[in-house]
Amino acid sequence: MIGYMYILECADGSYYTGSTTDLERRLAQHQCGEGANHTKNRLPVKLIYYEKFPRIDQAFYREKQVQGWCRKKKEALINGCPELLPQLAVAYRDRNGGFECLNHREDDKDGGFESLNHRQSLNHRQGKDVVSEALEDTTHKTMQ
Repeated sequence: MIGYMYILECADGSYYTGSTTDLERRLAQHQCGEGANHTKNRLPVKLIYYEKFPRIDQAFYREKQVQGWCRKKKEALINGCPELLPQLAVAYRDRNGGFECLNHREDDKDGGFESLNHRQSLNHRQGKDVVSEALEDTTHKTMQ
């Protein structure tokens, strides 16, 4: 049985990603408020993208994949820019220096690292802005 993965744009500008075997019927359900909770509170909705699959399980798999994407990656798909998908697949934590934003702890015998969140929680009571310090450190290192 064929399946569809689809993306709706809701009245508030949010996106809803779903899958179905009957796209027209499912869209009508969403418009009548009989669809998902997300869409029935954000009517009207507009179909802005869909993909057709030979089997519904493939459409469901694709739905779950796309649901995990950030808004910008979904928009690249919607706008027909597949060349942008790989760069948008990089996790936020791995952008802008990624692991280089971690500071080596000199006092750790195992050569461990501490995260900015860990440093921030330790220094919060002292009124230090650890994130700004780390950004300055990173900027300083890249400029040298």
